[in-house]
Amino acid sequence: MKTRILVVEDEEPLMLLLRYNLEAEGYEVDCVARGDEAEMRLREAMPDLALIDWMLPGLSGIELCRRIRVREETQTLPVIMLTARGEEGDRVRGLATGADDYIVKPFSVPELLARIRALLRRAKPAHVASRLEAGDIALDRETHRVRRAGRELHLGPTEFRLLEFLMQSPGRVFSREQLLDGVWGNDVYIDERTVDVHVGRLRKAINVGDTKDPIRTVRGAGYAFDETFSGAGAG
Repeated sequence: MKTRILVVEDEEPLMLLLRYNLEAEGYEVDCVARGDEAEMRLREAMPDLALIDWMLPGLSGIELCRRIRVREETQTLPVIMLTARGEEGDRVRGLATGADDYIVKPFSVPELLARIRALLRRAKPAHVASRLEAGDIALDRETHRVRRAGRELHLGPTEFRLLEFLMQSPGRVFSREQLLDGVWGNDVYIDERTVDVHVGRLRKAINVGDTKDPIRTVRGAGYAFDETFSGAGAG
């Protein structure tokens, strides 16, 4: 059963960005644009985590968070506040109202995903796999180590994030632009050819000897982690 995240955000471009990246991470995503709609949705079905914008029509994010903590059925729901307010007093107010974490716009998508995983790991450890495995490759998110056929591989931090991102959605083809957003963050402005460079480095690090290359290049589209990868045979 997929981990379900409720996104409460009235800025449509940001809502769509969050939905896309959360679904790519493997979460089931439910989006609403108003605080009062979110309160009703919480009475209908309980998510595993809520991302709540500070400023919302109908009911503010702060008031929604306060009501979540008052209601017995939702008082342990993990909550991350999204806001453009960066002053210390506002952060303290948000946390004092009951938010578990606080991230200021504009934010890095990889950072947000990492905070979601960390919060779920604390609140609902069964919902976040600390290891990703495919064929003879095993990636450990907690120790940041990758092994292939029992042998430890030495990946740079960017290559590790790239492999993690691809392994989360085996078979799915990601464009260079999507990989830039998912691995580097949508607020980082670098050339799409940078993706090719790091894919090349990743391949060099994980394809040792007579091993199959699990990274599939789709001409004119991008890259994918081969969903049929078994680890055997030559690439």
